[in-house]
Amino acid sequence: MEFDVGRAYEKHPKVAIRPEEFGGLAYHYGNRRLVFLTSPTLTGLVESLAGFATAGDALAAQVPAPLRRSYENALARLLASEVIRVR
Repeated sequence: MEFDVGRAYEKHPKVAIRPEEFGGLAYHYGNRRLVFLTSPTLTGLVESLAGFATAGDALAAQVPAPLRRSYENALARLLASEVIRVR
């Protein structure tokens, strides 16, 4: 599935995130993948996705405009690794 900023996403229910100084560690209990979240902003974004109508709304609320494209790319990778899923 391809990431689309116009869709609603949420953290996968089988994922636990442990905040760290560098960002966070996301562990998927189903596929046993450990994923590094490379910034506190990305960690907060993933944790809060379910509270927004779309991923674009979450990005607009939490990420400065010049950085949004890189965070979109990060969310696309997190979708591929099943850290987030379509809501």
